[in-house]
Amino acid sequence: MFRTVKELVDIANREAKPIHEIMIEREMNVSGLSREEVISAMAKNLQVMEDAILEGEKGVQSTTGLTGGDAVLMKEYIQKGQFLSGEVLLDSVGKAIATNEVNAAMGIICATPTAGSAGVVPGVLFAIKDKLQLTREQMIHFLFTAGAFGFVVANNAFISGAAGGCQAEVGSASAMASAAVVEAAGGTPEQSAHAMAMTMKNMLGLVCDPVAGLVEVPCVKRNALGSSQAIISADMALAGIESRIPCDEVIEAMHRVGLQMPSSLRETAEGGLAATPTGRMIQAKIFGLSPEGIGE
Repeated sequence: MFRTVKELVDIANREAKPIHEIMIEREMNVSGLSREEVISAMAKNLQVMEDAILEGEKGVQSTTGLTGGDAVLMKEYIQKGQFLSGEVLLDSVGKAIATNEVNAAMGIICATPTAGSAGVVPGVLFAIKDKLQLTREQMIHFLFTAGAFGFVVANNAFISGAAGGCQAEVGSASAMASAAVVEAAGGTPEQSAHAMAMTMKNMLGLVCDPVAGLVEVPCVKRNALGSSQAIISADMALAGIESRIPCDEVIEAMHRVGLQMPSSLRETAEGGLAATPTGRMIQAKIFGLSPEGIGE
C-alpha cells in the first residue's frame, strides 16, 4: 500500500484519511484480521506499555545494578515544581526511563521498534495524553501512526543498533513518536513527515555502544533524551517549521551512514562509551574479567 513517507502522506491526502487509519487498513489487508482484532491487538500493546511505566515509576533495579531508580528520581523532581524545562517534556523523559529500566530488570515491555528503544514511544504518548486529552482510542491511534512511520524506516533502512547504530534504534523510535505526536495534536500528514525528518536528521551518526554489551548504559538515558527530542520536533513542525531535506531522503541518509559505520560502533561493545576505562571496568566487574584483557 505504501513504502515511503511520501506515498503515505499522498494516500492520506488523496483519501482524506488520518495516517493511523491507513495503517489499520494495511494491517487488516496483510493479516486478514478484522478491524476489531487489529485494534484489540494494539490495545494489548498499549496496556503493556502502561504497566511497564507504572512499574518503573515505583522503582526497579537491574540485576547488574547499572540501572534503576532514575524514573523515581525524575518523578520526585517534577513534583517539586522547580524544573527548568516543561513538565510534559520531563514527564516523557521520566516515563521513557521507567520503561527502559523495566526492560533492563527483565520485565515485560513492548518493543517499539526494539527493546532497546522501547521507552521513547510510550514515554511520549503517556506524557502528552492529558495535555491533549486523548481518549484510549486516540492513544491506540497514536501507536498505529507511529507504526506507519516505523514501517517505512524498517523497509528502507534499519531499526536495530546492530545493523545501523543507535541512530537506527532510538533515532527511529524518536522519529516515529514525533510524527505520531503531530497527528495526535491535530497536525497535517505533511507536518508529521517534517517532524520525523527533523528528529531523525538530528540523530544521524548516533552510535550503539552498550557498556558490557548490556542494554542499560547509555541506552536508558538515550531513550530519555530521544523522547524529549520527539516532542520538541513535533512542536517545531506544528509551528510551521519544515525540514529542508525530505523525510525519505533523511531515512536514506541514515541508511548510508549506518552502512559506513564501523562494527565497533554497532552494538558490539567494542567502541564508544563501552571502550572507555570506566566502561571496561564495569564490564570486567560484571563478568569477572581482567580490565586489561577486555577488547584485546
